[in-house]
Amino acid sequence: MRFTPTLFPSPAGGAPSASRRSVFARAPYLSGMLLAAAMLAVTLLIAGLTRLPIRDPDSVVAYRGRVFIIVTSIVVFLLLDVVVRAAVQSGWRPGRMRAEVAQVWRTRWTRRRLAIGLATILSFYATYIAYRNLKSFLPILREGNFDGALLDLDRALLGGNDPAALLHSILGTGVASHVLSSAYLLYLSFVPLSVVGALAWTRKVATGIWYVTAVNFNWVLGLLSYYLVPSLGPVFVDPPLADQMPATAVWNLQQILLVDRVRFIDDPMGSGAIQSIAGFASLHVSVLFSAVLIAYLLGARRALQIALWALLGLTVIATIYFGWHYVVDDVAGLIIGGLSVYLAGVATGWRGLRRSRARPSSPNAVPPGAPAAGG
Repeated sequence: MRFTPTLFPSPAGGAPSASRRSVFARAPYLSGMLLAAAMLAVTLLIAGLTRLPIRDPDSVVAYRGRVFIIVTSIVVFLLLDVVVRAAVQSGWRPGRMRAEVAQVWRTRWTRRRLAIGLATILSFYATYIAYRNLKSFLPILREGNFDGALLDLDRALLGGNDPAALLHSILGTGVASHVLSSAYLLYLSFVPLSVVGALAWTRKVATGIWYVTAVNFNWVLGLLSYYLVPSLGPVFVDPPLADQMPATAVWNLQQILLVDRVRFIDDPMGSGAIQSIAGFASLHVSVLFSAVLIAYLLGARRALQIALWALLGLTVIATIYFGWHYVVDDVAGLIIGGLSVYLAGVATGWRGLRRSRARPSSPNAVPPGAPAAGG
């Protein structure tokens, strides 16, 4: 069996010819940078008008340990990419590895590709920081919520039953709760690692940029949904439901987020807290669906697609099981995830992409019509 040293083959067909490519097709990283700049500008404008403080969510910037983790993950993913490709090209012969490693690094990781990759990662974190701050401003800028109507809709859809309580009765609150808790929390690591992995392990860096830009569009569209239909989620507005939640890591997280929300609302300026609760729509679901959809469209390896579908399925169940979201939140999340993939495709020059199972005959082959930026 021939080993193709990439998780994602380069797609073929559907792209405009080189003479007709837009500036974003030639430089797909620009769209992510512009989106990040726009989000930061909106954040600064609103913070200035309302005198609300801009905070560093998850200590992305200020905490040295978090910065170290980010940098280390980038280095590890780059090394894995180079070593695996070199091993394949050397026929797994140790004597040729050193020369092949040097060759792969020199031809694949040019200064241009490294610069584009780092710029894309920076645009991801800039968009994320802006998104988290604008999400935090939500209870100050948008009073009221739609939780009552969403609770009624959930019960109407399920014949008067609460979706979370129904899942508890079906799955139990023992082992299942811890499995679902682990799956739900895995998202927190999946997103940043998948961003680095998509940029490091795809044959063409433009493919990774498409994925990262899709994640960024999820932040933007999700933020719009928060302000359009402000809500907290069942567990935060239904005391009987909260009382029956099993004790898991997710339950602990919910308590932390609730305390931070109360602290922020009581003292937005001096509390140092950032508000992180918003129900409609589920971005856990939307981002994972974007990952699933892009993997499918690129004809990624079957094992990867199955793993992504499994994680998405468990996450959808977990969002309802733990009372994070209403059923309609997850439906909206699927819509946002799909729309984000499309918008990112347009923004990065991948409009017209068709799913392709074809793989180039050699690691350096470039299919007709594939974007040339940052190769």
